[in-house]
Amino acid sequence: MFDAGLTPLEGGHSGETFLGTSGGEKVVVRILAARSAQRGPDAVDIDAAVLRLVRGLLPVPEVLEVRRPDPVGDVPGILVTSFLPGERLDLVLADADETLQGRIGVHLGDVLTRLTRMPFLRGGPFVDADLRIGSFGAGAADLRTFVEHVVPGSALEAWAPEDLDRLFALADHAQDLLDPIARRCLVHSDFNPKNLLVDPGTGEVTGVLDWEFAHAGLPVTDLGNLLRFEHSPAFVESLLDTVEIDGLPGREDGGAGTSDDGTVNAGTGRIHSARLLELARAADLWALVDLAGRAGENPVAARAHDLLLTLTRTGDLHPA
Repeated sequence: MFDAGLTPLEGGHSGETFLGTSGGEKVVVRILAARSAQRGPDAVDIDAAVLRLVRGLLPVPEVLEVRRPDPVGDVPGILVTSFLPGERLDLVLADADETLQGRIGVHLGDVLTRLTRMPFLRGGPFVDADLRIGSFGAGAADLRTFVEHVVPGSALEAWAPEDLDRLFALADHAQDLLDPIARRCLVHSDFNPKNLLVDPGTGEVTGVLDWEFAHAGLPVTDLGNLLRFEHSPAFVESLLDTVEIDGLPGREDGGAGTSDDGTVNAGTGRIHSARLLELARAADLWALVDLAGRAGENPVAARAHDLLLTLTRTGDLHPA
């Protein structure tokens, strides 16, 4: 039981996360109603299982209580977790100088490296508390197919025919970049500054929150998500210089050298930052298309729509 009423937590658009107290301690209460209820009755167990999987490896809250939904009584599932210290990254970055931005980039690079080293044999959504992997369906076979699936009935349907043609071409280009990546790993899939907590003094990452979209997928997905709207040189460069993502095309994980196409730094075996960023933006196109198709639902979707249109018209995965 909670000591008092619940207070909505700022940052998200689901309206499902609240701050409360239990036994005199702050707790976070997620009520899986509305959007989350559409994920099915096992959603709360899946979210709890993911947190338990990564706790001790990543800064995530402790699972304190799990209540499955009761469809007969129309009672939603509830997930209660510990409250973590720190401030939201989007708020800290807004006022951070270049030194702090660089420190944050380094710490986030370390977190992403650990996250991408949690392997899975294949990609797909988690379907139960044992984190068995299912399928995203035929509509997600590749990026072109996904775009074809999203456009009808979405905000993208209003695009001019020539813009849609350019979008399909961009999707094909991104898919060509991603096809050689054989590795699959744990993906947070909403790894953006609103879901990350940092110490505003040291830049250390104190929390990775809201794992509801977690799945097994491409190891560059979360990097692309994080850098979707973040372009500060100090932050981006320190992040790309720190993060290590294994098993990417062009990378020689076994030793030093350079690849034939020049995408690997001589002497380190590490993929060049520009190539890594291109792969990350290609992977983020999945989420960007999905968000852009829902323009009008919230400010982030509207911003994603504008960004996707810009990328489409320039034919370039790197925004100006």
